[in-house]
Amino acid sequence: MLKVFSCSDKGRARKNNQDCVYTSDTPTGDLLNVFIVADGMGGLAAGEMASRTAVNTMLDCIRSSSERNPAVSLKKAVRAANKAVYERSLEDVAREGMGTTVVACTFIQNVCQIVNVGDSRMYVISHRKIRQITVDHSLVEEMIKRGGLTREKARNHPDKNVITRAVGVKPDVESDVFTQVLESGDTVMLCTDGLTNMVTDERIRQIVDGSSDIATAAERLVKEANENGGLDNISVVLIRYEED
Repeated sequence: MLKVFSCSDKGRARKNNQDCVYTSDTPTGDLLNVFIVADGMGGLAAGEMASRTAVNTMLDCIRSSSERNPAVSLKKAVRAANKAVYERSLEDVAREGMGTTVVACTFIQNVCQIVNVGDSRMYVISHRKIRQITVDHSLVEEMIKRGGLTREKARNHPDKNVITRAVGVKPDVESDVFTQVLESGDTVMLCTDGLTNMVTDERIRQIVDGSSDIATAAERLVKEANENGGLDNISVVLIRYEED
């Protein structure tokens, strides 16, 4: 059984919300459930258009898919979203270079399949531990891999928001795929960097572990991100897996 709660906030520094969130714990196409978070980028309303176009295109692709492998279905949906966003960016010079991150997942019993492009993340919070499952497609992540930067210093690096891969920026994009086996009581979190740039992983764990339910936890996460500056849009999806 899945318990789901999501929330999205424009934060304190942005005039509009360029994040887009979709959750469904009932079947969509051949998927038993689907959860998507996208963080758009681009001038004026281009970022908002990019994220919404990506999510809507992914859902259209999933609904019409006959693919039996859920990971492949999600990858195909991301590829379709990339094509749609890229084509819309060519329609108007004001949309040039617009794009979006995407992190999405689906569950079959206790197995979660995840895809991501960009630096929106998926975590698993369990047994007083928090683990980031996805890997950011970002400049600082590449610097960390090369050993030139620690994770602690990466949080405040001036280029921390520079991403190296996004949906819709180029004619094609490759998404990463992850598989995570869950235990009863585990909480999966999808989020944009508006949360993780403002709240540390350990503090996220403390809030989720210390809340009476996932709705309270999600609202507290957004509140704390805003209290710490709210420099970006903040989106959070919490999904708690419990054995029937």
